[in-house]
Amino acid sequence: MNVIGQVTVLPQLPEAIGRLSELAYNLYWSWTPHAQALYRDLDPAIWERFQHNPVRVLLEVSQDRLTQAAADPDYLDRYRQVLADFDAYMGKKDTWVAQNAANLAPVAYFSMEYGLHESLPIYSGGLGVLAGDHCKSASDLGLPFTAVGMLFHQGYFRQFFNKEGWQEEAYDELDLTTLPIRPARTPDGEEARVQVHIGERAVHVRVWELAVGRIKVLLLDANVPENSEEDRKLTARLYGGNQELRLQQYILLGVAGIRALRALNVPAGVYHMNEGHAALLGLERIREQVEGGLDFRTALETVAAGTLFTTHTPVPAGNDAFAYELVDRYLGAWPARLHTSREELYGLARQDQFWDNHWVPTFSMTVFALNLSRAANGVSELHGHVSRDMWKFLYPGAEAEEVPIGHITNGAHNLTFTSQAMRDLLGTVLPADWTERLQEEEMWTAVEELSDAQLSDVQLDMKRDMITFVRGRLREQLTRNGAGAADVAAVDTVLSENALTIGFARRFATYKRATLLFRDKARLSRIVNDPARPVQFVFAGKAHPADNPGKAFIQEIYKVSQEPEFRGKIVILENYDMNVARHLVQGVDIWLNNPRRPLEASGTSGMKASFNGAPNFSVLDGWWREGYDGTNGWPIGEDREYADLGVQDDADAYSLYQTLENQIVPLYYAPAQADAEGRSGWAQTVRRALQTVSPRFSMQRQVIDYVQKYYLPLGQRGAALAANGSQRAREIASWKTWVRQQWPHTSLQATAHLPATAYPGEKVEVQATVNPAGIKPEELHVEAVLKRGDHITRVPLTPQGDGKYSAQVSLPDSGLYSVGVRMLPEIEGLSNDLEAGLIKWA
Repeated sequence: MNVIGQVTVLPQLPEAIGRLSELAYNLYWSWTPHAQALYRDLDPAIWERFQHNPVRVLLEVSQDRLTQAAADPDYLDRYRQVLADFDAYMGKKDTWVAQNAANLAPVAYFSMEYGLHESLPIYSGGLGVLAGDHCKSASDLGLPFTAVGMLFHQGYFRQFFNKEGWQEEAYDELDLTTLPIRPARTPDGEEARVQVHIGERAVHVRVWELAVGRIKVLLLDANVPENSEEDRKLTARLYGGNQELRLQQYILLGVAGIRALRALNVPAGVYHMNEGHAALLGLERIREQVEGGLDFRTALETVAAGTLFTTHTPVPAGNDAFAYELVDRYLGAWPARLHTSREELYGLARQDQFWDNHWVPTFSMTVFALNLSRAANGVSELHGHVSRDMWKFLYPGAEAEEVPIGHITNGAHNLTFTSQAMRDLLGTVLPADWTERLQEEEMWTAVEELSDAQLSDVQLDMKRDMITFVRGRLREQLTRNGAGAADVAAVDTVLSENALTIGFARRFATYKRATLLFRDKARLSRIVNDPARPVQFVFAGKAHPADNPGKAFIQEIYKVSQEPEFRGKIVILENYDMNVARHLVQGVDIWLNNPRRPLEASGTSGMKASFNGAPNFSVLDGWWREGYDGTNGWPIGEDREYADLGVQDDADAYSLYQTLENQIVPLYYAPAQADAEGRSGWAQTVRRALQTVSPRFSMQRQVIDYVQKYYLPLGQRGAALAANGSQRAREIASWKTWVRQQWPHTSLQATAHLPATAYPGEKVEVQATVNPAGIKPEELHVEAVLKRGDHITRVPLTPQGDGKYSAQVSLPDSGLYSVGVRMLPEIEGLSNDLEAGLIKWA
């Protein structure tokens, strides 16, 4: 037919269940299984066919079925309870923020992707799921919080395997009228539209609104009739294009994102950039300040004062950088708009890189984000360390550990990933309000009261659900690929509920080493096929469409899974998404993770498994390096670095096999009556996983850390620098300009009276002479620096007049000390000692 338009006809809900439509448009249901059950039970087939989307269920289900449900007493009882819980949640006044951070400035959170639910596939993996979880816990805790992202019409790709096990991709156009989103409306009731120039083109952007509990996510959409066909593709696919497309998407996210906030009158005092994709929001915010009358440098200080940048990428290649020529094409007009020079603006993003056999200046999104924020963090303790080392070149003369990049270890949203069965079990021993106190470690000691039988019964039910799901997925895959009836029937024997089951689901980047398990297949075969103590593995994961080595890993696992000795005992599922992830983390006995240390910034899937009682078996990288305590899981390899990757892989594979054979398998299959209370060592490991991981790695703990460590101080600092027409920002900008001009003319000389040997507690005298080149003495900090191994001690030298400084410096411990003297410029109001980027050593 010749389609001239489309219209969505909403169902006429019976009055008794009339609020199902309201609830469908709030993703509160995405972490509330009882709410999901209301829609699933209307029509389970529709629920499954449309990725568990309540809006689509209400559109597809028959009017007769709705009428029937409205007359079902059991359904009505459940409906009333879910809506009562929803109303209590939405109307709660005494939230954590209200009680602990009532003066928190509104937060605007920018991320390229959001993993909120499988029915809204605008995420690729961990970064997006983390952003979605951050939003959910921001809602749970009552933060004044608005998220900004992109509405990708084809999302990330749908993955399927061909007959040879090679990953292929399909892109499905989303029908926006059937998603739990609505057009965002301005205060006067109009649909929100903004415009942004990308190069010479004016691109029109529609803004959609997604309710996630108490907070909103704004999604930008360039697929509107006013745009050219090419510009409509800017919001077609996530991570689907070349560098040119990605730069244009980053302009859209950053610049149009800020304009969307303004169009909707959404207040913000803190801006949080989740990865470098969002860094260009700084351009638009500086432009606003410049148009308001500030000079560029004052505007920069004003904007940066309240901005936080979170980096997730410890791999250099994962940090976007663009050639200046490409940047000129799309940002060439911005220096004039900001009343600055190209050299000064691009200098804020400059990273010299070795491209095509020569060094070239590039526009690094990470460098730009670091320079346009006054706080930055990695996502685990080790990742913070790695990040400080990666970006120390931005702070010449500083030691890596002094670089102002902190860390907040990632968490996960417990209620999204914890099964209803496990939640019900935990509710028997935890306080009634436990879901609002997830981060309280002491509360979780009550898990010790759970018996072995209670835990094993719930986990067996979850495993059975997972096995049913896995078999269903495999059956669909075989049928699509034309498998014979015997092969399809054999799916019913895949996996055993009585075997130790280990899960592995990741993005299939090669450094995550998905195939490490197969380094010694003969040994693996013995482990898997032990008749008395069998072990089985379930894999899932996507490789980026352009990552052929990652696809080869998938194919290798697929081929192993088809070999006779592994068939039915090693499985790899296609189309890894949040639905697959939930089934796996809820159903396996152990979670396996073996990235090449230290390249896993954090990882979160193992946390979700432990929320359901599955211990981790992982390399001491990312979060597990902090989470492992000797009782709640097992390490793979050692907490160390390797110079040779082959040696590292061999050592980690050997450790994996040894631990599996000698510790994990015997413990899992040991008799239950292992101690006087009839408790087994395995069940105790399960209890320890639940009680240690659930609070420490809850998303509530993570968001509280962000509030206390970054959001509160940044909100206060941003307001202080912006007060009185940005007076303090202007003073700091002027001071930096003056100091940087004078710095080459300063000088520092120092002497230290050091004996050849000394004893702990002895002191040595350190003296320095400074030529300040006109800089005020009170604006210079002179200090001795003692370095012992990787440990640094800073001792201020006291001014004696006439440019003389001295101090008695203690040598507290035995060992070899290196002693140096340096000076840094300082002024009240800086975010850290290195903000000016100037250090001079004697």
